[in-house]
Amino acid sequence: MIYQGNAITVTRGGDDIATLTFDLQGESVNKLSSAVIAELEQAVKAIQAESGLAGLVLASAKEAFIVGADITEFQAMFGKGGEFLESMLHRVHGIFNAIEDLPFPTVTAINGLALGGGCEVLLTTDFRVMGDKAQIGLPETKLGILPGWGGCVRLPRLIGADNAIEWIAGGTQNRADAALKVGAVDAVVPGEQLEAAALDILARANAGELDYRARREEKMQPLRLGPIEQMMAFETAKGYVAGKAGPHYPAPVEAIKVIQKGAGEERARAQAIEAKAFAKLAMTEVAFNLVGLFMSDQVVKKKGSQFEKQARPVKQAAVLGAGIMGGGIAYQSASKGTPILMKDIKEEAIQLGLKEARKLFTKQVERKKLTPEQMAEKLANIRPTLTYGDFGSVDLVVEAVVENPKVKGAVLSEVEGLVGDETILASNTSTISITRLASSLKRPENFCGMHFFNPVHRMPLVEVIRGEKTSDAAVAATVAYARAMGKTPIVVNDCPGFLVNRVLFPYFGGFSQLMAQGADFQRVDKVMEKFGWPMGPAYLLDVVGMDTAVHAGEVMAEGFPERMGSLGGNGEKSAIQAMFENDRLGQKNDRGFYAYEEDRKGKPKKVSDEAAIALVKSVAKESREFSDEEIISRMMVPLCLETVRCLEDGIVGTPAEADMALIYGIGFPPFRGGALRYVDAMGVEAFVKLADDLAEELGPLYAPTEKLREMAAAGDTFYAAPAQA
Repeated sequence: MIYQGNAITVTRGGDDIATLTFDLQGESVNKLSSAVIAELEQAVKAIQAESGLAGLVLASAKEAFIVGADITEFQAMFGKGGEFLESMLHRVHGIFNAIEDLPFPTVTAINGLALGGGCEVLLTTDFRVMGDKAQIGLPETKLGILPGWGGCVRLPRLIGADNAIEWIAGGTQNRADAALKVGAVDAVVPGEQLEAAALDILARANAGELDYRARREEKMQPLRLGPIEQMMAFETAKGYVAGKAGPHYPAPVEAIKVIQKGAGEERARAQAIEAKAFAKLAMTEVAFNLVGLFMSDQVVKKKGSQFEKQARPVKQAAVLGAGIMGGGIAYQSASKGTPILMKDIKEEAIQLGLKEARKLFTKQVERKKLTPEQMAEKLANIRPTLTYGDFGSVDLVVEAVVENPKVKGAVLSEVEGLVGDETILASNTSTISITRLASSLKRPENFCGMHFFNPVHRMPLVEVIRGEKTSDAAVAATVAYARAMGKTPIVVNDCPGFLVNRVLFPYFGGFSQLMAQGADFQRVDKVMEKFGWPMGPAYLLDVVGMDTAVHAGEVMAEGFPERMGSLGGNGEKSAIQAMFENDRLGQKNDRGFYAYEEDRKGKPKKVSDEAAIALVKSVAKESREFSDEEIISRMMVPLCLETVRCLEDGIVGTPAEADMALIYGIGFPPFRGGALRYVDAMGVEAFVKLADDLAEELGPLYAPTEKLREMAAAGDTFYAAPAQA
């Protein structure tokens, strides 16, 4: 034994080959925390001190190689400032360089996932051999930072600037065949042959068959690119990546600049450039929020996983109601391997549902994600039916019929009599109370809400809604099924609109008030898109559909009359109601706030419509100009306040779940971290003052809660400040 630590052991084989094995005790995966980095430093020193070694293998005793740095330490570390970060990075560079400079050949045996810092470790060795099921990548730009432990320096020298830009700026996870093709690894073998293949490479290097010194030299030198090649590789990439990433995500373009600046330098200078850029990005609010989002996502996943452990597995599902929504649910279930019955009372609806599923599978084949044979196999997981004949063996039924409490109640009551006593019933309702729907059931404990977002195949969120009588077993089974479908389930309690729609409609309320005061809806859309939303409120309403918005607005008005009464039409007519009354339903009938034409791909493209502009003006009570800041606060304050209320009312369990639901469900700008992080960033006290100022003119929709006032007075935040690492 050369070295023994809590995460790393170094042993010496009979052939004088040292093996450094990552195996972090008490954890299911290896990650590079500051404690593990300290161990790695000691382990490398022990290897340097050992005489007569002929080679080194880096390996992992876990299923994954190394999943990356320990992200839970990031925010505290970033809070220590640029100088601290640069010195920390230089220390890690020193450790990694020491591995790279060992006086004998080195190889990494990549047995599983190797991401971020885990990928940067394996770039230090002379050779890499990869298990055929493993994946490698540098996803740091997705956290608003860039690879800071040598990834921006070593990878371009190994696979070329263009490939490295694609990997780093895109933050992709790359399969073994792709890694071999670009030269990131030297061999791909079945997992059980990994150790033998690694030892074989070292034997060949020691025999002079493989020149490890030449491989090493290449990683130390400037990139071999002429000025024209450099310009083509970097300038073209910067333009393309900037367009794709958008103005709010600076990390991908910054990573390209780091590769470019370091291209003409040797190792030490290139690493210094990388460290400086990493420190600069780490200090941005975008990085802080994206790292925070990662942590929130972990909270949501952990909760989902706890439910899953208690759940009876869903081996056979069913969906009631075919059509677009039912077809989308059937597709999602079938594509992820859970067979599903698709029931409707009309043959044409069944055909519509099958057509939707077939269309989505065909797209997967076109993108080479599936073979035609795999598509046929998955499509066979959907069994269309006009009867309840096979429902006796179903574990979970998703009801997706028309959004009408009477119809839903009747359908649910009917199906309950035809399924097993333990079968879970779930309603894909977006607004109707689960407790109310449960009143027509004999086994309300087996019933909950399962709210999918449209389009089902794209939207990651599923709200699992607990009614007054819903059992833990029903929630657990529904969460487990949602996860099996590849979705992110968030459990919420019952109330009008649940979590996401309850929060979204005050945002629409803010929009309606702006329209009533004469704001230009096209300008409001532009301002909110610039703020970071994927689409502005008028465009979003067109996508949602004006009929749906009016119906949901009435539900919200009934549930929260003081704040949201105007959404139901009491008082002045809103722009949304005017659209609905004039049969401008949005994309459903190609006219709403905008008119819609088909683009070359057959997708609806919005165009300005004078009739819509005139209609909105006709319901305005005044004509006012608003600054961008006023528009943003008028739109965002009601949304944030309703999120606060949902947390205070116990509709959602944690700030992390509330923020993730808004990001996954309605496209809240991820780089802003969610509604509650947005309030934290502004400062609770400043937010309360802004809300109070608006409430004076605009009423209860903008009024802060008492608890929020107490938080402001006490200097509290929704997320605890990170402890210093």
